Amino acid sequence: MVTEKKQRRKITRRWYLLLFILIASVVGCFSLFYDDGSVSSFIDNEGEQEFMEAYYEAMSYLPEPAEEVLLTTSFGQVKLYKFQASETERTPLLLLPGKSASTPMWEANLQDLIQERPVYTIDLIGEPGLSVENVRIQTIQDQATWLKEVVTSLDEAEIHLLGLSFGGWSAVNLLVQEEVPQVKSLILVEPVYVFDTIPLKMVLASIPASVPFIPKSIRDRMLSYISGGAEVEDEPIARLIETGMRSFKSKLPMPQKISKEELESLTVPTLAILGGKSTMHNPDKAFAAAEANLTHPQSEVVLFDGASHAINGEYPKELADHIQMFLTRLKP
Repeated sequence: MVTEKKQRRKITRRWYLLLFILIASVVGCFSLFYDDGSVSSFIDNEGEQEFMEAYYEAMSYLPEPAEEVLLTTSFGQVKLYKFQASETERTPLLLLPGKSASTPMWEANLQDLIQERPVYTIDLIGEPGLSVENVRIQTIQDQATWLKEVVTSLDEAEIHLLGLSFGGWSAVNLLVQEEVPQVKSLILVEPVYVFDTIPLKMVLASIPASVPFIPKSIRDRMLSYISGGAEVEDEPIARLIETGMRSFKSKLPMPQKISKEELESLTVPTLAILGGKSTMHNPDKAFAAAEANLTHPQSEVVLFDGASHAINGEYPKELADHIQMFLTRLKP
């Protein structure tokens, strides 16, 4: 009898939780699709301060930047860092982070990557970070425009472009929309909207996670699910992303799925690295699309069977090794 009552209470709590999420999703949809014409920004000063504390705490785990600047583009200021272990003539990498992320998300990867070449990182305009959107980004062409301005402002004749998750889409979108001769290769790590669309259940899960009054535990649960069940509580990067999701309102346009024709039009060697346990696309479908549509003879597709969408944190050394082997084959 006692067990039965406990079970009923547990079921009741679940229904209350589901009802709460449903209500929050409706409010979230209104918040996400209501457009007052403003640019992407923090919701209030308190949220911005909390995010900045999380940002600088997470940055403290990274190697010391050799350089950091604020670049001016047509759509706002872009925070750019340069990391370098030693002087080298090798072509640098430019890293583009994922959704609601920023430079600190590369903590697991920078130490390995900078052993081989200089590495630039940026915070994306329209996402929580130190970059600031001053002019509304309304189209995918706008997103390509400001990113091209960043690449061309670098004092580099050549650059390799690496994007993770949404950053992978940003990298491909740049070369689809613009001619950028400096970009000599693409490295796409678990890119979204490139080889497959995001499953509907993940789209629905992201709506309540973006609503400020949703409990932190809900966002943590979603981040853990995306990361293959990893513990995210008290983890600096997870705290940074969770704070950004809660305190920042992005007004960026929805990404458009990169078409088969657009993938086939890419004229640079492309390395696609996918996770076999990713929840952000169908891994088998994405792998097949990448193999079929990346037509440059030096392109390559790699599947990490045991990896989730958070592959950069799960397999940092293996990721760095694959990237270095790929780039060495292009230009020893």
